[in-house]
Amino acid sequence: MASPNWTRLIRFIARETGRIHIGQPTNAQIDVGLAMLSKQPLTAHEISGTSALDASQVTDNVLTVDRLLEPIAREQIGILRCLGLNYTDHAAEAKMPIPPIPNLFYKPITTVIPPGAPIVIPRVAQPVEEHVPDYEVELAIVIGKAARDVPEDKALEYVLGYTAGNDVSFRKYQLAISQWGFSKSFDNTTPIGPCLVSTRQILDPQNLSLKTTLNGKVLQDGTTANQIFNVKQTVSFLSQGTTLLPGAIIITGTPKGVGFVRDPPILLRHGDDLRIFVGGGIGTLVSPVIEEKTPASKI
Repeated sequence: MASPNWTRLIRFIARETGRIHIGQPTNAQIDVGLAMLSKQPLTAHEISGTSALDASQVTDNVLTVDRLLEPIAREQIGILRCLGLNYTDHAAEAKMPIPPIPNLFYKPITTVIPPGAPIVIPRVAQPVEEHVPDYEVELAIVIGKAARDVPEDKALEYVLGYTAGNDVSFRKYQLAISQWGFSKSFDNTTPIGPCLVSTRQILDPQNLSLKTTLNGKVLQDGTTANQIFNVKQTVSFLSQGTTLLPGAIIITGTPKGVGFVRDPPILLRHGDDLRIFVGGGIGTLVSPVIEEKTPASKI
């Protein structure tokens, strides 16, 4: 089989078929997320294969995107690996020490949502003034082949590509205890997408811009150059003694500008328009914010 020739991959439901396809946008310059938001027609050359993991050749067949999906399906992700406190500027604003090794936590796949889907603030994390829901723009690494005990100088060979992730966080529960699992695991709170960009196009993942815009105001404006543990180090370290399976996603931390350290804090609220942007052709990940209705019981 010929080696894959795609550079920007989207996963979507096609208007022509009503089925899920993978494809490469016909316009190489278009920001897929913003195009969908503005209802601009978005077309893609179909890519042969059933998912990014077996994607092969970009074909001549052109399809119209009806609904954009996560670049990698939930079941292929398995779990989300996440790094906390992985930017020097974010550690400084949070007044926290630089971690000596990557600070790893996990999210279940039930947190994952596609571009355009609403981030849901669950009843257990309301009212927002108490629970402080927060945004975090992050570069996401997608593993392309099984990786175990990978040396740093070989780490990028195991990366399929990069996308964007928004590690929406609920600070009350996160900061109450040392283990972040509960606060980071709420359903439908982690947007992923819009494009998966191949390592053939992003040769240097340490030179990508990152932005968060909330209701039209830019709140985060950083670069992956400020990562404490870069992509090579992260993949290598996390593969030591543990196999990273194809489709696994690692979101790699957020730069300065998060809401909970501001005075006064900036909170996510019902009706907010939240957008994160990652450069290199990945584009804008757009997410409305909603709050679940009816009060939950409290412990």
